[in-house]
Amino acid sequence: MAAAISFDYDSAFSRNIGWVTQREQAKLKKSRIAIAGLGGVGGAHLLTLARLGIANFNIADFDNFDVHNMNRQAGAFMPFMGQPKIDTVARMARDINPEIDLRLSPQGVTPENVDEFLRDVDVYVDGLDFFALPARRMVFAKCREKGIPALTAAPLGMGTAFLYFRPEGMSFEKYFKVDGHESQEQYARFIAGLSPAMVQRDYLVAPDAVNFQEKRGPSTIMACDLCAGVMGTSVLKVLLGRGSIKAAPWGMHFDAYHQKLKLTWRPFGNSNPLQQLLLKFIRPVLRGQSDG
Repeated sequence: MAAAISFDYDSAFSRNIGWVTQREQAKLKKSRIAIAGLGGVGGAHLLTLARLGIANFNIADFDNFDVHNMNRQAGAFMPFMGQPKIDTVARMARDINPEIDLRLSPQGVTPENVDEFLRDVDVYVDGLDFFALPARRMVFAKCREKGIPALTAAPLGMGTAFLYFRPEGMSFEKYFKVDGHESQEQYARFIAGLSPAMVQRDYLVAPDAVNFQEKRGPSTIMACDLCAGVMGTSVLKVLLGRGSIKAAPWGMHFDAYHQKLKLTWRPFGNSNPLQQLLLKFIRPVLRGQSDG
């Protein structure tokens, strides 16, 4: 009969050492990350950062697992269908590190709990659904107010688009410039800001799968996994002050399908002339959906 194996933090994360020092690993252990949304990218972010050895998280999600989550979400297994995502993914994180400290917000992130959600947080990691733009704007504004670095990695096609908002740098609002616009225009501006390079647009083989009226679109596990890798590395760099990390109005888009890496620089955000041209391309697509 095999001997029982007990958990030991230093042993569990010893293979990180070499890429980080013992002192850096100790700092990662003490850091606290907030993640709002635990679906395709958010769940992967939590498990990736837990395996990095970060031991303190504030997490928020109000949704339950359903079968349409199966293609990409970290906790989407048949035994967990119908269960709250936050409980399932929290269990998985505790299976990685039984000593982990998790503060759960099962009602999601709201105006009433956002201050508590961000309490003691060193870095905010965005995992909200694409269409949760009001909640996303609220959280990014609060992060700026509280001096918390905020990062987002969007799963686009078979790649990831990454943005980093420093508290003292360009804000989410100044980059995306969605304030005062109606809902459809806000989505157009959010897409344009997330993906200035639009590397993924030419291999969408079934455009009807994108429907903004029904708030749905296609996704892949490859994109979610790439998001988690980029996010984990970026969080490490921010927490440890290791190397440079380009902040907005810089963005990064890596597309595995095309094997392309694009760095974008959009001074003035969506007011940039290049972004205005991109919006002229995006708007008719969204308008066509609403007319259909």
